[in-house]
Amino acid sequence: MSGKLPILSSKEVISILNKLGFEVIRQKGSHLFLRHGDGRCTVVPVHANKDIGRGLLKRILDEISMPRDEFLKLVK
Repeated sequence: MSGKLPILSSKEVISILNKLGFEVIRQKGSHLFLRHGDGRCTVVPVHANKDIGRGLLKRILDEISMPRDEFLKLVK
């Protein structure tokens, strides 16, 4: 069974997505839109001093079709 998703800052989430090949394509207010070369997209909210909760992180992983275990390997 896979581990519990961590609570990360939006900066950490964006950094991991960049390593996976996602690029920021635009920003609307406090939301960054990222897209991968293969067409996968997601949105990451960037709020100062606020972390990305587990529920939102799970939705982001679902949007980019990434298994939780693979993501957890990148976090460590």
